[in-house]
Amino acid sequence: MIVAIKSKQQWQQATWDDYVALRDDDKSDRCKLFFDNQHLWVEMGAEGINHAKFGDLFPMIIAFWAIKFPDIKLSTFGGCQMEKKGKRAIAPDIVLYVGDDSPTWKTGQSRFIDLEQWRSPDLVGEISDTTLAIDLDEKKRLYANLGISEYWVIDVRAYRIFAFRLDEEGIYEECEVSQVLPNLVISLLEKTMELLDTKTNTEAAIWFSKQIQDL
Repeated sequence: MIVAIKSKQQWQQATWDDYVALRDDDKSDRCKLFFDNQHLWVEMGAEGINHAKFGDLFPMIIAFWAIKFPDIKLSTFGGCQMEKKGKRAIAPDIVLYVGDDSPTWKTGQSRFIDLEQWRSPDLVGEISDTTLAIDLDEKKRLYANLGISEYWVIDVRAYRIFAFRLDEEGIYEECEVSQVLPNLVISLLEKTMELLDTKTNTEAAIWFSKQIQDL
């Protein structure tokens, strides 16, 4: 079963045991795993240039935001496997917790984030280079079902961010201003992304830091 799953990047029917076996397979290639409703999604292989460049930009943006607003405690866990045992598993590119009650690890515990023990993150995001369709569809529903307050889909080819906030009915609706990082306008993030045409991601992040000085 594992060999068949690893051969294709698409949702395939699988059990939780199939997911665990692939997750714990030391000989498997580096991959991100998602599990929902008895189906498994595997994102295979190493990151490409665009994914890596944009992916590294956003932790820097969050860091500059944290410097600007030190009273807001932020913790990031990008790419960490997160699980509700037997039900769902996710591994977003961006994972952000706001507040003191963020996950910590102790000897003897699972090295993954147990969503039965810890609350869901406040914000998750996907760097979409080749996975835009699934990021805007199946993953969007999966993150909504986990009660994650805000979800960003970062389209690196179009320099666009689809930002969604969870409404009272548990459905994502598109938003222009972040609710998790108050007063952060999504269009400012898009302008920062556009700089990557001519600048490095560190230069773009520094530019972003200057734009928020007067907030």
